[in-house]
Amino acid sequence: MKNWTITHILKQCSAGCLTMLLAFLPADAKAQRLTIVKGEVDCGKTGYEVPVTATFELKNKGGRKLFIHKVHTDCGCTDVKYPTNGIDGGDNFTVTLTYDARQLGHFNKTVGLYTNASDEPVYLRMKGVVLADYVDYSKSYPYTVGNLCVDRLDLEFENVNKGEHPTQEIRMVNNGTTVLSPNMMHLPNYLSAVMQPENLAPGKTGKMVVTLLSEKLRDYGLTQTSLHLANNPGDKVSADNEVTASAVLLPDLSSYQGMQKQSAPHMELTAEQLDIVFGKKTKKKGDITITNTGRTDLKISSLQLFTAGLRVELSKSVLPPGGTAKLRVTAVRDELAKVRTKPRVLMITNDPDKPHVTITVNAK
Repeated sequence: MKNWTITHILKQCSAGCLTMLLAFLPADAKAQRLTIVKGEVDCGKTGYEVPVTATFELKNKGGRKLFIHKVHTDCGCTDVKYPTNGIDGGDNFTVTLTYDARQLGHFNKTVGLYTNASDEPVYLRMKGVVLADYVDYSKSYPYTVGNLCVDRLDLEFENVNKGEHPTQEIRMVNNGTTVLSPNMMHLPNYLSAVMQPENLAPGKTGKMVVTLLSEKLRDYGLTQTSLHLANNPGDKVSADNEVTASAVLLPDLSSYQGMQKQSAPHMELTAEQLDIVFGKKTKKKGDITITNTGRTDLKISSLQLFTAGLRVELSKSVLPPGGTAKLRVTAVRDELAKVRTKPRVLMITNDPDKPHVTITVNAK
């Protein structure tokens, strides 16, 4: 007698027969594949009655909509937020747990998610410790990267000449309960980073010193990149530990010396700051007039943006003596709401007195 496998039977069946067979397949064969990026979060330390929140990333890797139809917590001290609508196949989603911290000492809280993906719940866990003498670092270190509280997530190296090695620092404190070894990942060849001290005990402070090797920058003007600050070697990369770094390398205008400088171009602007009020609009424009009051052509060789949320148009990039050009800046409200740093426009020119001009955009 033949060994009839499911695969062989399916090959022999008609469409109607196939539908009937699928109804008898085990639940796991047709259920969604619900995956968890990280099922346990160490929240570190918090104070008495200072609620702490853990965020979990999940994904519906199945082909059908996923529904969370019930959640169960191990106590009423934990609040759960989760998608109440269906999650399409292939989509990521988040679940957050918030513990009210009304009991001193270590805590370990669990929530079970009941879904249509399986008869068994999926468990998420958060842990940490509630201290009576807890120190709130949020004012001095307003950003959180894992168990690190840091003072900044943006590095800016401005007005750099070729060959210079300026440094920027990210100061931090270990808000967790274990020793950390912070390190900077995804460094390009023009940046180096050193952690001081190398290991950070709980409650201790330190700093990450980042150095720009300007001779390795290829282009004048603005260069931007994304780095990632890890609590320990091997940490995963995510938007939560992203650090943005920008450098402005000035052009070499040493040829304008003595009498030659008197015949150089000279740029005048009607403003170096734009105030934009959206009102009910989602986009708003502002104009700046540029005039060359020098004796030779003014050349705007680069026009760059520090952040998303801005669009720029320049009517001309070469201005003869006495010539003018219009710089139009368009601000996009929804995009600007997501940026961390001040929206700015950078111009690189051949004016020896203004080799670069930064225009700040105040949009609200």
